[in-house]
Amino acid sequence: MSANPIRPVLRRTALAQIQRVTPVDVRSAQHLVARVYREMERDFGVLAPPLALHSPAPELLAASWLTLRETLVADGLAERPTKEVAASAVSLANSCPYCVTVHTATVNALVRGRDAQAIAGDRFDDVADEHLRAVAKWARESAVRESAAEHELPFPPDQAPELVGVTAAFHYLNRMVNVFLPDAPMPDGTPRGALPMVARVLGALMRRASRRPTPAGTSADLLPAAPLPADLAWAAGSPAVAEAFARAAGTVERAAHEAVPESVAELLPRMLGSWDGRPPGLDRRWLDRALAGLPPADVPAGRLAVLVAMASWQVDQESVDAYRATAGGARTLIQLTSWASFTAARHIASWTPLGDHHNHRSAR
Repeated sequence: MSANPIRPVLRRTALAQIQRVTPVDVRSAQHLVARVYREMERDFGVLAPPLALHSPAPELLAASWLTLRETLVADGLAERPTKEVAASAVSLANSCPYCVTVHTATVNALVRGRDAQAIAGDRFDDVADEHLRAVAKWARESAVRESAAEHELPFPPDQAPELVGVTAAFHYLNRMVNVFLPDAPMPDGTPRGALPMVARVLGALMRRASRRPTPAGTSADLLPAAPLPADLAWAAGSPAVAEAFARAAGTVERAAHEAVPESVAELLPRMLGSWDGRPPGLDRRWLDRALAGLPPADVPAGRLAVLVAMASWQVDQESVDAYRATAGGARTLIQLTSWASFTAARHIASWTPLGDHHNHRSAR
């Protein structure tokens, strides 16, 4: 895939980070997985573990890459640093230190200065760039229903498909990362002192890739065409973003038919409908009450799906093992967690009041 002499080391390091499933190795990747891996290294700069963890379910690997590519990576109306700041802020809201490290490293590589450090430290008021500061606050606050409804868009409305899309992509990816990756972008056992060097390398590779032309929409044929669901109407202003999310949504729903019990498929959207986005707390009694009406055989799937959607940082090995004891292998595990993550992400993104454009105030 590349003549870069450090690429094989980066690939091994990336895949070694993934936990609870065994990803497809680059050397044995075929068909859809091989194509996504190639595109990822070319357009994103690295073989990204948050995407590669989906490889036991190749169509979901393609869906996760397609939504990330067309929002964060592809050339569009919003600038890449703005998108990276939004990604970092959402990752803070979702308690995903892995993604915070990676994407603030990219912010640092793209804009330099102290703004990346302020964002990584959750000190948004210290961000010197007024536009980036406003975007960071918007992205974090939009994770709560009430705040999302009240917050003005700190960018022109025609950038909304890309920037709301970035937040949706990261509400999805943060949840998957919290289940399948460690807290830092390094394999377990790597000294924590190596993290700054790792972050610099990742930032440099992603900066280099970001400087190459990346036309929007060229990866749509990874997945079958599908209509854009009504709750994803925020994407309609960008053909590439709309196509990506429509195809991803159709793919995730097909996967859910294989892996998600009907009772769980009904329970999670109902719970999300009354959820305001705030963490439900460490006391699991709320979860036990929610699962009380499920058939006993469906409780492990329900427990894992609800935790992934509403408190992904609380997913533990016991919850994963209980589900796998009833459901089988890595593909099914990816299908269930992907459905739960995507359902939560699209629900949160739907809170953004895009129709109220008169509230817009551009920070530039």
